[in-house]
Amino acid sequence: MSDASVPASELAPALATREGTGGALADAGATYTSVDGTVAVAVTDGIGHEQNIVTLAPVLAQVASRVGSRRGALAGLLTAALLVEGSGVDASGPDAVAALVVARPGGPSVGVWAGDTRIYGVAEDGALRQYSTDETLGQQFREWGVPVDVARLGDDLIRQPLSRATAATMTEVLIPGDETVVITSDGVHDQVEPDRLATLASKHATEPRALADALVSAARADADGYRDDATALVLPRGARALGLKSADAGL
Repeated sequence: MSDASVPASELAPALATREGTGGALADAGATYTSVDGTVAVAVTDGIGHEQNIVTLAPVLAQVASRVGSRRGALAGLLTAALLVEGSGVDASGPDAVAALVVARPGGPSVGVWAGDTRIYGVAEDGALRQYSTDETLGQQFREWGVPVDVARLGDDLIRQPLSRATAATMTEVLIPGDETVVITSDGVHDQVEPDRLATLASKHATEPRALADALVSAARADADGYRDDATALVLPRGARALGLKSADAGL
C-alpha cells in the first residue's frame, strides 16, 4: 500500500500521556514540521514534580522539536538543554531527561537523547528495536557486569540529565526510514514488561494513535501503588515521506 492511499490519521504523529500518582504531570511531548517537510518529535520527562519543571517540560519539548526540525537533532536537544544548564542535579533548579528524533523526507531519522527517555524503531514486520541506551547508573552497572539484582538499584539514578548534556556526551543514532519511531518516558518502559511492549508495537505498528494509547494504558502501578507519568509519542514511517503535521491539538 502506498503512503498516498493511507488515511492522514495513520501518517500523523500521535502523542499519549497520562499523569502518574506522584504529583502534577511533568512529562511532555511535541512535534514540529519545518517548511522543507522535516519532522521533529520530542519527549521530555521532568525530574520531580515541582511546579517549575511541570511548567518547563512542555517548553523544553517545543524548543527541541522546533530547533531540531531546522538545525538537526543534536542542535535541537542542546538548545533545549540551555534552558536548564547549571540548574539541575548540582543546584536547586529544574531538570529533565529527554529524547528527540528528526526525520527528513526520504532519508533515515536521527535520534539523540539525554537520560533514560527511550527511542525505539518498529520495522515493517512489527519487530521492535531499542536505539537509545539508558544513561543511568543501573545501565552502567550492567555494562560493567554487575549482577542484575544489584544493577537494578541504580535504574532511577540518572547519569546524564539534560542539564549536563553537551555535544561531547550525547550520541546520535540513525533509524531506518522504513521504521516507525516510538519515544517513551520511563513511566512506560519501566512499568510495561518488555515482551508486552514488543507485542503492542507489533500489533499496532501501522496505527500510531492506537499504539501510543496502548503503550500508556499498559503502564501499571508497582507493588506500592506508585505509577509514574507515562508518555508515548509515535512517528509513523509515512509521515517522514510526506512531511505531514500532526492532527493532534497541542502537538
